[in-house]
Amino acid sequence: MRAYVAAALMAGPVEDVVAGQRDALLPLWAVLGIVTGVVVLSLLVKLYTVLTIGKCSSNVDMTGKTVIITGANTGIGKETARELARRNARVILACRNLVKAREAAADICASTGRSVALMQLDLCSLLSVRQFAAQVVANEPRLDVLILNAGMMSPPSREETEDGFEATFQANHLGHFLLTHLLLDLLKKSRPSRIVVVGSCGQLVGRLNTDDLSFGPYWFPLLNYCTTKQCNMLFTVELSKKLEGTGVTVNCCHPGFVRSEIAVRSTDVQTWLFNQLLSFYGKTVKEGAETTVYLAVSEEVQNVSGKYFKDCAPTFAVPWATNPAAARKLYDESIRLTQIEEVI
Repeated sequence: MRAYVAAALMAGPVEDVVAGQRDALLPLWAVLGIVTGVVVLSLLVKLYTVLTIGKCSSNVDMTGKTVIITGANTGIGKETARELARRNARVILACRNLVKAREAAADICASTGRSVALMQLDLCSLLSVRQFAAQVVANEPRLDVLILNAGMMSPPSREETEDGFEATFQANHLGHFLLTHLLLDLLKKSRPSRIVVVGSCGQLVGRLNTDDLSFGPYWFPLLNYCTTKQCNMLFTVELSKKLEGTGVTVNCCHPGFVRSEIAVRSTDVQTWLFNQLLSFYGKTVKEGAETTVYLAVSEEVQNVSGKYFKDCAPTFAVPWATNPAAARKLYDESIRLTQIEEVI
């Protein structure tokens, strides 16, 4: 009997220890399960993005066509220029930094055997935009495709251009707005012609106030960027209405999440996190350029205008990026801010 009691007393503490170890392991298994789930989900999302990447299947030759691409010295713009040069188009790289533009031109020539032209354009200077457009009109007999590709992420703190506008707003919308209108007559003369606006799904969270285009207070830089992408779509909507019957079409596209250089200047936490996601899920710049090229060359969209595309197919645009009243108000305000007359 004493032996039994002693054994029971000894077994009690041992069982308690085992139970304690088992209880301690439960949180570990839970953590491992969560981590495994996240990894599997991430891989599935990555697989989905790879399988759904759009490809431009058109083999259209662009001989005799002239294309202007803004911001074509890096990223999507450069890859778009490369592909259109390969298709024998006369490609004009419209870039702020001519040193980088020359490097891009040399790279494009080396890979395609085709030379491209260079012109300086600083979208953060309306004077530069006017000078660029004047040179194009004076020297180019035609313009078949205008690709509004250049863009910038909002810097960590507010910056204003020499014209007094918030820099992201001017670079991503207002400068392109002015450029488009100054080249419209040449586009009409060359019809059928196309305008391609490189936008972003950032329009989903854009919060444009058409009664106040000062883009302040400057609390969330990434939100400001998204709002300029909303401007891109609103501009596309209104411009397409005004261009009806002219032989000039305009469409906007989301290139996808692309591992490009656009966010290099931004150091805020939001953009840092965004860049980490891009490093894993993002497309290559060549993949990101597919939809831009598609809208520039494909016969499928020859008569399509005012639409939003992703992965070489039309896609849904949120109501606040297509609202007719907001589009008209932004257009009218942009006319006023750039001090031009409506030329359509």
